[in-house]
Amino acid sequence: MNPSFPAAPVVERAAEPTEANIRELVYGFYDRVRADALLGPVFEATLAGRWDDHLPKMCTFWGSLVLGAKQYRGNVQQAHQPLEGVEPQHFSRWLYLFLDTVESRYQPGAAVRFMEPALRIAQSLQLSRFGWDYKIPAEQQALLERVAPKRRPPDDGAADRAARSAGEPFPARIIGRARDE
Repeated sequence: MNPSFPAAPVVERAAEPTEANIRELVYGFYDRVRADALLGPVFEATLAGRWDDHLPKMCTFWGSLVLGAKQYRGNVQQAHQPLEGVEPQHFSRWLYLFLDTVESRYQPGAAVRFMEPALRIAQSLQLSRFGWDYKIPAEQQALLERVAPKRRPPDDGAADRAARSAGEPFPARIIGRARDE
């Protein structure tokens, strides 16, 4: 996905998310975050000495989103507001690492179950942090366009539903403005 960091380790790609492989995803992803030159210092400044509490919470969070477990209790916006020094490139890097890790661990049908909420959450956090006039950085826009297939213009709605069922996972347009808008 992005040649500036090492690819995720090769593992057998799961056809469906389970609690066990979500745990492996979360721990593998955060190993990469901690080793990343851009993200590692930001996360370490916030989570130093608390990783053992944070990682199980992230497993619960992703299990709630992807499996419908409904066990996560928390406010994502509130948890991320006090983070100092977070800039657009941090969101882009997080998305690249997360989506790369997901793609390396799940077959496409299962991977998209993680990607869609990750993209929505990243957008929401960025708009909340940087304001509604925020322009998505070019590298992030390219990532979003790569992951979110282009929609065909709907005629009577039936073609749009058929296109979505034929592989388009995103029920809503990706929000935010591109730099060239």
